[in-house]
Amino acid sequence: MKFIVSSSQLLKQLQVLGGVINSSNTLPILDNFLFELKQNELKISASDLETTMSTVIEVESNSEGSAAISARLLLDTLKTFPNQPLTFKTEENNTIEISSSQGKYDMAYFDGSEFPKAVSIQSPSSTVVPGDVLATAISKTIFAAGNDDLRPVMSGVFFQFSNDGITFVATDAHKLVKYTRTDVTANTAAEFIMPKKPLNLLKGILAGSESDVTIEYNEANAKFIFDNVVLICRLIDGKYPNYEAVIPKENPNKLTVDRGTFLNAARRVSIFSSKTTHQIRLKMAGTELNISAEDIDYSNKAEERLVCEYQGDDMQIGFNSRFLTEMLSNLNSNDVLIEMSLPNRAGILTPADGVDEGEFITMLVMPVMLNS
Repeated sequence: MKFIVSSSQLLKQLQVLGGVINSSNTLPILDNFLFELKQNELKISASDLETTMSTVIEVESNSEGSAAISARLLLDTLKTFPNQPLTFKTEENNTIEISSSQGKYDMAYFDGSEFPKAVSIQSPSSTVVPGDVLATAISKTIFAAGNDDLRPVMSGVFFQFSNDGITFVATDAHKLVKYTRTDVTANTAAEFIMPKKPLNLLKGILAGSESDVTIEYNEANAKFIFDNVVLICRLIDGKYPNYEAVIPKENPNKLTVDRGTFLNAARRVSIFSSKTTHQIRLKMAGTELNISAEDIDYSNKAEERLVCEYQGDDMQIGFNSRFLTEMLSNLNSNDVLIEMSLPNRAGILTPADGVDEGEFITMLVMPVMLNS
């Protein structure tokens, strides 16, 4: 097996694939990249058994073969080269020789046949989503997914496809985000739960992408195909909670406030909140929003007043400042609308502007009990 490839092009692809590899693997072979050469096409794959990702690059070659090469060693070596052609050639004693303009480097390789095969998805359904829409949907929802191993269904993002539109939902029972696009539809109705790791990989690659992504899926696995990349992952098994039931429908108290100002004030005031509850108090009356926090144990307290538009009864409500600031940071609008009914019912945040046609974002945050 012998091929010539551009060092910077190879490094760029390997850095993307490197995100799949775990820092500690049960199978030593998974610490490697799999190289599969067919004439001038080189397919490189990485896997952690749950997620497998592969990409194809063009190289100069007229041979065939496969080899599994240490990911760490290869990445560390490639990072030090200026852009230049590198020649890879397998030698007798299971070593692969890399030749550059400066010198030669030998590293051991494993037989490519030992590398686990990617799952093939039987009789899949398929949907096409624009890459930038998918990247936005992931980044708007993934932060709200939980980390509780006892509730695996909540540790992923729920994909819901129908011929009315596509919806992505994430929740950890304290906060919930629902992102809907009515301008992108699917031919068949389907729903599945995607784990976080492959979604983070996709988010990184697809940011600002112009390509369409074909998503193929069945009960157990999903496959994302775009440009020269294929990502296959195992889905989270289980039934997603009925999220519509927790979104309050009647919310007569409506607060509209400048998102940036509110976010900065909430961040500042939260520094003075209790380190266990992270509680901040919002007090709405007329055109004034009062944000305050207090840490009784250390006699720290802070309060700020903001100008806002408020319709409804005067009220006070407490939120966990970390959840609130996280949600405000993940919106891009100038103004944010917060709808509430009672101090013990969830508040709903929606962007008041800056959304695309057919794009709907609903964020829900559970209140915390105020200690009066």
